[in-house]
Amino acid sequence: SGCHKMIQIRRILGKASRHAEHCLSVKSRPTPRAWISTGPQQQHGTFYEFRTYYIQPHLNAAFLKLTNEKIHLRTAHSELIGYWSVEYGGLNQVFHIWKYDSYAQRASVRAALAQDPNWIEQYISKAMPMLSSQDNEVTYLVPWSKIQKPPKDGGVFELATFQMKPGGPAVWGRAFQAVVGTHTGSGYAHAVGVFHSEFGQLNQVFVLWWFESADQRAAIRHTSHEDARVVAAVRESAAYLVSHKNKLMLPCAFSPIK
Repeated sequence: SGCHKMIQIRRILGKASRHAEHCLSVKSRPTPRAWISTGPQQQHGTFYEFRTYYIQPHLNAAFLKLTNEKIHLRTAHSELIGYWSVEYGGLNQVFHIWKYDSYAQRASVRAALAQDPNWIEQYISKAMPMLSSQDNEVTYLVPWSKIQKPPKDGGVFELATFQMKPGGPAVWGRAFQAVVGTHTGSGYAHAVGVFHSEFGQLNQVFVLWWFESADQRAAIRHTSHEDARVVAAVRESAAYLVSHKNKLMLPCAFSPIK
């Protein structure tokens, strides 16, 4: 009948009107912003370049001697944080950290070094043939960490590297901070700095620890593993961990941090 058709038409028009209103309301909503990095955003340009040099075994002593004598030619261009020889966790290696305020600054430093005849003639030309390979990574300090020198010179340094699950500090940051905090807060260890990777293997966190000696580290490790606070923090953080490794290092005589 005509009345029945009119009712159907009204229903169709009503559905169309509601659909149009829904489409308009969706379009008017602000587009959510998505971040690739879900952690705290880097607030400044300062970064730290990690460098690892692999030395030919029979030239290890000669390389360290040359570097000790000529490192001032390099530090005249930019700030060296620390320079270490690897004792355990790698053979015939040196590890060093350089600080830069920006990528532009690093580029200008590299350009200046390439034009520095003293650096090239007295060091690079002699040092490079002693190496079998080189590696570097760019890192930032995590937002809750800063460089803190050890309470005294001497001792040993442990570079602990943690491969974390993807997601950034927003995923694992709180749990990882708790692990570091329980160790430092309980007096078990001194954290020189906590870093996360920007270039190189991604989703890595590095903790540079200081101990008075390798034996003191071994004793502290035994004691801390019986501390319920440390155990609980480590268990929670392990849920975000893929793998980890470490190196025990000795500071070179010319290292600013030693």
